[in-house]
Amino acid sequence: MFSNDRRRFLQQSLACGAVAASGLLLPSSVAALAEKPGAKMKLGLCTYLWGKDWDLPTLLANCEKTQIYGLELRTGHRHNVEPTLSKQQRAAVKKMFENSPVVFVGPGSAECFDHPDPERLKAAIEKTKAFVKLSHDCGGSGVKVRPNDFHPGVPREKTIAQIARSLDEVGKFAADYGQQIRLEIHGSCGAMEPIKQIIDQVRQKNVGLCWNCNGDELLGKGLAYHFDRLKSRFADTVHVRELDDPKYPYAELIKLFVGMNYSGWILLECRTTPADYIAALNHQRELFEQMVAKAQS
Repeated sequence: MFSNDRRRFLQQSLACGAVAASGLLLPSSVAALAEKPGAKMKLGLCTYLWGKDWDLPTLLANCEKTQIYGLELRTGHRHNVEPTLSKQQRAAVKKMFENSPVVFVGPGSAECFDHPDPERLKAAIEKTKAFVKLSHDCGGSGVKVRPNDFHPGVPREKTIAQIARSLDEVGKFAADYGQQIRLEIHGSCGAMEPIKQIIDQVRQKNVGLCWNCNGDELLGKGLAYHFDRLKSRFADTVHVRELDDPKYPYAELIKLFVGMNYSGWILLECRTTPADYIAALNHQRELFEQMVAKAQS
């Protein structure tokens, strides 16, 4: 059941739309109701560390309590949303999200496509397809995967081409289920030049990049340059750490996403161990809201 705050938001939104449609507002007033850039961008949680020990009912309750309305569920954690779930269990997971204001963004898999061993590569592709089915059955919209590393004795261009081919294969499969493949910028293949070479070879348009705040993008010509080179292939998810981490220019990053009118999920993939996770989530949400408001002003 949706919270009262969410209900009021929906009611107010509908009321504004009705007033605008009635012709009671001047054109300039109607224009003022238009959304600011980045207004559809949302804050969610990736359960890499924060939330990893919570079962699904606890996760949903804590996210609703802190107004974190999206979840990317990392594989292997206590919430246990895995490809091994039965049809009935998947339906139960989907129902839990439907009865909550929290959105199932999708599974966060650890599958990658760099393996020199053909059997390991084939297994990763098939496991990714299993995650695609899981996401579809549970109401998600896509699956997170990785590139991941270059290997001694294997030409870099061969690894890049192999990853791109694999992404096209799983992307084509995912398209039949209405799902995205979200390539997390990760590993040595996630440096700015190779990740651009990989995504440039991927033809499936439902395959996109998950920006990951690694730090490599701050080198050379800097954040804005690398962001602009890749933004046309961004997926619906972004991974950030704590937004008050002084080692990364998060205010600048949020401004760039607002500037492109990004409408996806900014997912907290935090690494600290706070004494109070609820307070920490509330603090991160407040920081996010402040950064977005400043970028929009």
